[in-house]
Amino acid sequence: MDIFFSGSIRGGRDDVDLYAALIDRLEATDTVLTEHVGTTDIEAVEQEGGLTDGDIHEQDVAWLEQADVVVAEVTTPSLGVGYELGRAVAWEKPVHCLYRPESTHDLSAMIRGNDAVTVTEYDSLEEVEPELEDFLERHR
Repeated sequence: MDIFFSGSIRGGRDDVDLYAALIDRLEATDTVLTEHVGTTDIEAVEQEGGLTDGDIHEQDVAWLEQADVVVAEVTTPSLGVGYELGRAVAWEKPVHCLYRPESTHDLSAMIRGNDAVTVTEYDSLEEVEPELEDFLERHR
C-alpha cells in the first residue's frame, strides 16, 4: 500500500524525530511515498537539489494522488499539511490524523469535525501503533 505521510516542515520541525519513528513503523509493512518528512535537514536537501516551491508542490500533489491512504501527524499546525488534507478529503482518500492533546495548540475543528477524517489522540508511539495498524488493515 502507498502511504502519503504528512507532517509539518516549514511550520516547525520540533516533531521530526517522531515523524521519523512513525515513518519507520509504516515502512515495516508498506511504502511511504513521503519519507523525507522524517529527515532532519529536508529544507537544506530541497535547496541543494534546486527544487523550487512549484517543484515541491507538483511532486507532493503527484504523491498524494498516487497514495492509497494519508497518515498525518497534526500536533504542530501547518498550512501545508492542512492543504494536503483538504485535497486528500476532496479526492476521497482515507485520512488518519494523529494528535497529541498535551500540545499547546488546539486541533482545528476542520480536522476534528470532519467525518471523513479519523483522528487518534495519543501520548506515545506505542499507544498509536495499534490504531495505525487497524486503520491500514481497514483500507487494504
